[in-house]
Amino acid sequence: MKAIRIHKFGNPEVLSYEDVPIPKPSAGEALVKIKAVGVNFIDIYHRKGSYSNNLPFTLGMEASGIVEEIGKDVVEVTKGDRIAYAMQQGSYAEYAVVSSWKLAQLHDNTDFNSGAAMMLQGMTAHYLTHSTYTLKEGDTALVHAVAGGVGRLVVQIAKLLVLQ
Repeated sequence: MKAIRIHKFGNPEVLSYEDVPIPKPSAGEALVKIKAVGVNFIDIYHRKGSYSNNLPFTLGMEASGIVEEIGKDVVEVTKGDRIAYAMQQGSYAEYAVVSSWKLAQLHDNTDFNSGAAMMLQGMTAHYLTHSTYTLKEGDTALVHAVAGGVGRLVVQIAKLLVLQ
């Protein structure tokens, strides 16, 4: 399979498009055939070495796809399920092994591109509007930047919560 990996930290020129073996799922894991990948700022931080990773590694923290194979004791998904996930290194590849508890089923009406894009940004927007401060009807929310995915989602969630 093809994957985008890095062997040293740095700028975009450290990205390497490589052939690597298709991984095999262990107990509690699923092999996902990647259909779409979320591209996020955290990927830049990983590439630059701001977060520690053992080199070499495959970039990417979220994706959507189809479950190809499951490991022992996996009960959350079955082969053929349409899923999305976040917070698992290695999505810049044709296949990824993912902890099965991190896999979220995609609704039939959700395309793979939306599924891959919504996980990391969606979780961030959710905790900002529910955990950092629980927005409720009548509150006013000031969002400084609506240019990116998180800001757009925060506005949509805030609108739903404060205008109930």
